Amino acid sequence: MNPRSASPNYRNFVSVILLNYLPTEQAQWSSFLKKQREIYAQFLKEMIIQPGIAKANLGFIREDVTLEDHPLNPNPDSRWNTYFKDNEVLLQVDKDVRRLYPDMAFFQRPTDYPCLLIMDPQNEFETLRRRVEQTTLKSQTVAHSRSGVTNVSSPRKTTSANEYEVLPNGCEAHWEVVERILFIYAKLNPGIAYVQGMNEIVGPVYYTFATDPNTEWKEHAEADTFFCFTNLMSEIRDNFIKSLDDSQCGISYKMEKVYSTLKEKDMDLYLKLQEQNIKPQFFAFRWLTLLLSQEFLLPDVIRIWDSLFSDIGRFDFLILVCCAMLILIRDQLLAGDFTINMRLLQDYPISDVDLILKKAKELQDSA
Repeated sequence: MNPRSASPNYRNFVSVILLNYLPTEQAQWSSFLKKQREIYAQFLKEMIIQPGIAKANLGFIREDVTLEDHPLNPNPDSRWNTYFKDNEVLLQVDKDVRRLYPDMAFFQRPTDYPCLLIMDPQNEFETLRRRVEQTTLKSQTVAHSRSGVTNVSSPRKTTSANEYEVLPNGCEAHWEVVERILFIYAKLNPGIAYVQGMNEIVGPVYYTFATDPNTEWKEHAEADTFFCFTNLMSEIRDNFIKSLDDSQCGISYKMEKVYSTLKEKDMDLYLKLQEQNIKPQFFAFRWLTLLLSQEFLLPDVIRIWDSLFSDIGRFDFLILVCCAMLILIRDQLLAGDFTINMRLLQDYPISDVDLILKKAKELQDSA
């Protein structure tokens, strides 16, 4: 691959440069990308393929089961114990990624570039999807044997059939790729592991790579997304750590910053929200933690992130965007009661993100 062919389109530029993934020297891109993608392939082997092989071996080779390890081994270093703990994380990830951006079909569609390492027809390695299916089935069986109930309902029966559409052998949906990224991230970062909402952060990054006109970026969307997501999480991970909520780097401080900035920019609106006891926790927690990814359609989220990541203040600018969102609906908020205003804030009515960004820039320039 030559550096010229590696050049992403404008949307992708945000991910690869502003998330500190690629070196600033374009001549280094080709060798750098090759190395990073090889590293990610190794992660796949160590954290997904090998544990599946080990589980199969431990389950069927009597010597391993009786002498070395077995499913009931209480040793915290037991490979079975690690496997079961990983399954707890995997089940939560799986639940979240299957419903990622339900308003668009993209994540349910098959990727043109399934992971060849895992989808190898010669080896039939255990996929995360298969692992989830087996884990869910076993948990139902255990519940049945302990309770004596003969009709154990699946925790997934209420889910839309489209979420579980069976794809042909050798195919995998985009959500399965996202699931793998989050699972590997959780394995490599046990201090934070996986927290609900991370799926909303990785989704736009993956979508940007997976829809790039350049087929090379599409082909390696999984590996490149993983490293960009990791870099982004290094900047916002404190938002997901509950013990840091009240620290200066925590989410509570940032929510209060939204109100203190609003107080400075629009005292009347600030006093109205205070009078109605509308706390920033009621709406700004989601806005800030998920970088507004649940407030707008995905293309608009990416447009906001373009501006957010390219701003020198980056997450200070996010505070201003939140304030701009409040000020743009000030007339409705000043006229509304508590119930109406909560509805406005939890289902934001303005879809024109350029208008919001323009207002945020005005607030920034007036500082």
